[in-house]
Amino acid sequence: MTSLARAENLAAEPLAHEHCAVSVETKSGVFGFDCAPGETLLYAGLRHGLTLPHECATGTCGTCRARVMTGEVDVAWEEAPGAARLKRDKGDILLCQTRALGDCVLRVPAEVAEKPARHQIPAYRTGLMENIRRLTSDVISFEVALSTPMEFDAGQFVVVEAPGLQGARAYSMVNFTRSAERIELVVKRKPSGGFGDWLFGPGAEGAEVKVFGPLGRATFHADENKNLLMIAGGSGIAGMMSILASAAESDHFRTRKGYVFFGVRTLADGFYLEEFARRVAEANGNLEVTLALSHEEPSREDHPDHPGVKLAGGMVHEVASRAMAGRYDDLMAYVAGPPPMVDGALRTLITQGGLSPSAIRYDKFG
Repeated sequence: MTSLARAENLAAEPLAHEHCAVSVETKSGVFGFDCAPGETLLYAGLRHGLTLPHECATGTCGTCRARVMTGEVDVAWEEAPGAARLKRDKGDILLCQTRALGDCVLRVPAEVAEKPARHQIPAYRTGLMENIRRLTSDVISFEVALSTPMEFDAGQFVVVEAPGLQGARAYSMVNFTRSAERIELVVKRKPSGGFGDWLFGPGAEGAEVKVFGPLGRATFHADENKNLLMIAGGSGIAGMMSILASAAESDHFRTRKGYVFFGVRTLADGFYLEEFARRVAEANGNLEVTLALSHEEPSREDHPDHPGVKLAGGMVHEVASRAMAGRYDDLMAYVAGPPPMVDGALRTLITQGGLSPSAIRYDKFG
């Protein structure tokens, strides 16, 4: 998960001077929670344990759509991509971009639960940027040493805000550990600048950042006891690395199969390949990893420097489609990447694989 919200800040200037009472009408009942001054409605609801619908939590996807029935609110990012289809004249908003100016009533067109089993409740933390290292010419990994430990499920993400930069960014955890005191994240630099430019510059190491999380429902649980299919493009591989780490911890591949398809442009753009090779060796034939090259036709079927990592040419979801034909039995699929790639993979999983929505977990990012 990697996404950007240009106008959403974790520590925004207060708009309401006191906590606001928020009531949410949903398909599964009415829920209430308090919203702190300057806090977005989404973060407030999630912090209280409600499973409000969301994907990116930063304004790009539009999943957290709601309607204001009564009360006044302030929208931070009017031009958010996820708001393009909102019926603003009806009071539609994105929960992740909206703050209450007073008590209000909202309507959310979804099933919502309060503190369900295995639900990790997000919280605010601070952290220090450490161990920044370049993985490729335009990809960097870094660690955040957290102010308090965080429990998270493999496949989840956090929202990070850096000093002096407008907006918060969502990044999936690469590592997996219980009561994590530090998290590892990965960022692909984009022409838009902002966080990527800051991270690639000299001032990021040792800087204090604000963190909200964990978030996301594209999670792995070993007790579901499924074969695993992971399809990821670029930095979308982050959450898959966390899933692999959790699966290794539970010895998942002793009895189950795993298939990883990692899409990059060229052979030189691949990263985490040494770790992939190690995971393949540890799985004793039950884990396959394929590096899909979208802008380069590989000259061989396996990686020259990383035994066990296969090579294939084409878009990653197309490579996965060819390789997975007839191999979808008893499987949980995970997909992460840009929307066109994710949409293509979802079509394949449903039409070719015959998977039900409950067997597919995905993150889209822009």
